[in-house]
Amino acid sequence: MSKTILPYFLTIGGFGLLICGLYFIQAFEASQGMLQALPYICIGIGCGIFGHGAGELISRLAMKNNPAAAKQLEIEQKDERNLMIANRAKAKAYDMMITLFGALLLALALMGIDLSVVLLLVFIYLFIVGYSAYYRLKYSKEM
Repeated sequence: MSKTILPYFLTIGGFGLLICGLYFIQAFEASQGMLQALPYICIGIGCGIFGHGAGELISRLAMKNNPAAAKQLEIEQKDERNLMIANRAKAKAYDMMITLFGALLLALALMGIDLSVVLLLVFIYLFIVGYSAYYRLKYSKEM
């Protein structure tokens, strides 16, 4: 799909998901289980997709009307200093996430939450740590 029409599809699709979620809330008032949460999930995902697509469209319109600002933004996005700052911020956020996620897993396990939920979260936690270790080894061999 072309990069020029993708934001339009995202905006329309997100808005459609949002409307579907609102319709499902009104249509199925006495739903149980997953059907009770599905409309709210549709609304949340629809809002996120709609916001992303609309933001991209607004950004393109602003850059189209002001080429000097577009050139300056492109230079700032490709600047090595800004990339290094963004990567350091991601690294700090990752370190905090690992600590907090581990504490959350311990708290959920001690609270007696269903074992399948705890094991699913543990699997995700170990996947993230394994992913980090893989790329750490890969990058250390390259450099």
